[in-house]
Amino acid sequence: MAEKVSWFKRIRGGITTSTREKKEAPEGLWYKCPSCKHIVDTNDNAAHLWVCQKCNHHQRIGSKEYFGILFDEGKYKEVNANLASADPLNFSDTQKYTERLASSEKKTGLKDAISTATGKIEGVETMIACMDFTFIGGSMGAVVGEKISRAIDCCIKKKIPLIIISKSGGARMMEAAHSLMQMAKTSVKLAQLGKAKIPYISLITDPTTGGVTASYAMLGDLNIAEPGALIGFAGPRVVRETIGKDLPKDFQTSEFLLEHGFLDFIVERKNLKSKLAQTLKFFAA
Repeated sequence: MAEKVSWFKRIRGGITTSTREKKEAPEGLWYKCPSCKHIVDTNDNAAHLWVCQKCNHHQRIGSKEYFGILFDEGKYKEVNANLASADPLNFSDTQKYTERLASSEKKTGLKDAISTATGKIEGVETMIACMDFTFIGGSMGAVVGEKISRAIDCCIKKKIPLIIISKSGGARMMEAAHSLMQMAKTSVKLAQLGKAKIPYISLITDPTTGGVTASYAMLGDLNIAEPGALIGFAGPRVVRETIGKDLPKDFQTSEFLLEHGFLDFIVERKNLKSKLAQTLKFFAA
């Protein structure tokens, strides 16, 4: 005789299912667009290059994602991968700087806020230096400046173009003057790159602020950006409180900067590789 199955059990105040264990849906199966709140499967989101198909919001992504999008067949060679920050000031606020670095490395798998790699973009050998916002807000410290400088030296030696993908909250306060010095250091190295007649394309993504905007992010032979990116020195709230006035619509977005002559063009992520390849071939010609 078949065993009798009890589908429900009576409890005080009502009836509930008799499942022995509550089954939770695994995390990370869905992505909710922060702009329009549209929800999609994470695999579909990745397949569309982390761009919302409903409102075209360009989600923040890291160096590994950009390398995979831009380099032919996703193949590249990372350079200076093991450079890591020291603690020259023995800095401590709510947490020791050394502890913050260790926790960021553990969380992200990165040594610092920028990764540099060489590979081909539609057959053109190129150096890409890409910032990662997940590592202490993409802040610019001594390692970021040093890796950019070494990347430029490599470009001059191999006579290959440079692309820097910026995404940063600005200078890293835990390194104080050591961080601010990177603005001058990277600017001088880019001047050397220009003197060698090697092209540099700056791709500015959301958000790019502070000392990064005030140095290498705006020094490209071409300055381009993704749609809707926040680009500026101080944030909109600080500017508003400083001048005591309401800001123009879309202030400090890539569209606003394009309209006012600070950018050469805006490119959607789906067209990024082909547009960069076209530009690099134009420079080569």
